[in-house]
Amino acid sequence: MADTATTASAAAAAASPANASSDAPPFQLGKPRFQQTSFYGRFRHFLDIIDPRTLFVTERRLREAVQLLEDYKHGTLRPGVTNEQLWGAQKIKQAILHPDTNEKIFMPFRMSGYIPFGTPIVVGLLLPNQTLASTVFWQWLNQSHNACVNYANRNATKPSPASKFIQGYLGAVISAVSIAVGLNVLVQKANKFTPATRLLVQRFVPFPAVGRFSAPTTPCPGLEQQSCGRSWFLFIRGDGRKEASANICNVVLMRYGELEEGIDVLDADGNLVGSSKIAARHALLETALTRVVLPMPILVLPPIVMSMLEKTALLQARPRLLLPVQSFVCLAAFGLALPLAISLFPQMSEIETSQLEPEIARATSSRTVVYNKGL
Repeated sequence: MADTATTASAAAAAASPANASSDAPPFQLGKPRFQQTSFYGRFRHFLDIIDPRTLFVTERRLREAVQLLEDYKHGTLRPGVTNEQLWGAQKIKQAILHPDTNEKIFMPFRMSGYIPFGTPIVVGLLLPNQTLASTVFWQWLNQSHNACVNYANRNATKPSPASKFIQGYLGAVISAVSIAVGLNVLVQKANKFTPATRLLVQRFVPFPAVGRFSAPTTPCPGLEQQSCGRSWFLFIRGDGRKEASANICNVVLMRYGELEEGIDVLDADGNLVGSSKIAARHALLETALTRVVLPMPILVLPPIVMSMLEKTALLQARPRLLLPVQSFVCLAAFGLALPLAISLFPQMSEIETSQLEPEIARATSSRTVVYNKGL
């Protein structure tokens, strides 16, 4: 047992951030390291959850980290294990295992894998001269990845048969791709409308339909047009907004079973109080709001950054670098947007029992209960 604990401690320490402070807060099993009542605390917590370094944790290291936490739980932890090592072990577990089932989440569908595995899709969506077929393909791949991420990080307190997953996937992907591609075609045809109609379409159509984005169908011929980058980003701004409805539709259909069955709610001591459909609605609403906020930094930051980069001698002398640089800037914004968006709400959300079903309020003396919102 001592050897196992020693190895587990080393594994947990290896997963901890470099140069981590030795005065870590006292360890609390199953509780976040950072306060969840503030946005900054949630942001720091989710930076751990989406840390791509956890993708490289081996099966052995995962078992050792889990064993270290089990030793702590049962009071058999060997002397000398630090709070930092325990927090590191819990970070590994939370990043890889689902909180409701304790089963491994498939690597591409973990939150830590959302950006690394989504990057090739983003690059594909950014390719110029897209045909309708290529647009449908990349949007299908985009929404398929989104659907699997939504499902893998759902509230899983109730079992869900494979048939429900297939129904949800088909409904989510078909509807989301239809929205994204349909509005994309409509916006592209806006120049054939009358000025009044074109203005209406460009202002109001893009907003309903948004996750990632795609590039304009014609590349910039060169930097003799100084506004090339700006118009490219105006296209992204419109196409990015189009995916908001697609993403909301994706989340709701992939997790529709939660609305039908309800989700478990727990008291402050972690005891099961009951199953609530109202809590499920709150969970899906909060998750959907994060998907709406997710594209916002991508829509705001790249145009500002590119307006400055366009003026540099490098891009003026090498106009073909414009699209790769724009892609990199968008991906950097995407990397910032993910933790900002999912930090809007704590994963374990709290709700007053008076807002839930009467049987839930009668089943506990607690004023509030908590539920796993999902990610």
